[in-house]
Amino acid sequence: MTEENTQHLEAIQDIRNMMKKSTRFLSLSGLSGVFAGIYALAGGIVAYLYSKYIFTEWANNRTEHLDRNEIYFNFILIAVSVLVLSIVTAYLFSNKKAKQQGHSLFDHTALRALLNLGIPLVAGGVFCIALLMHGAEAYIAPVMLLFYGMALVNASKYTYDDIRYLGFCEIVLGLINAFNLYNGLIFWMLGFGVLHIVYGAAMWFKYERKK
Repeated sequence: MTEENTQHLEAIQDIRNMMKKSTRFLSLSGLSGVFAGIYALAGGIVAYLYSKYIFTEWANNRTEHLDRNEIYFNFILIAVSVLVLSIVTAYLFSNKKAKQQGHSLFDHTALRALLNLGIPLVAGGVFCIALLMHGAEAYIAPVMLLFYGMALVNASKYTYDDIRYLGFCEIVLGLINAFNLYNGLIFWMLGFGVLHIVYGAAMWFKYERKK
């Protein structure tokens, strides 16, 4: 291959890289996925211990101090705490990565990715509230996994392709959980905890470690 051909190939590669950067959100940090997984596992453990406490009280007929709404509130508080911590961590790591790359975190590609991620997530959140109101708590975990998986697949068009595979895994877990309703917490911890840690670590090694 001549030197001129080599230069042409390098120029084409540069153009492809610029086009990719202009159409995809590439500031997402793998470390934020690892931390999100850790938060989810910690939240799952807290939820398990709280559930164990409630079942023990019911088994011993000590239910006078247990309020159904308070129980729901505590579980929601655990989930919201995990979500807030994950969002804050994702922002900090991704913002740092964006600065290292020399561009703004919230550009048009980031906004498109967030929009495509947010629509299924909001729909799934509202659906979970409806399930809670109708006493169908057992379906909440699989619904969360399914809608989250669809959100990731939907947003993957505007960020790393790897996110699509994480979304597929979340969907599969949600479908399996739908046939094993009373193991919801286990599947929730696998989907939001273990998968996030594995995915985040893989993303870090693939895209960030060398840099």
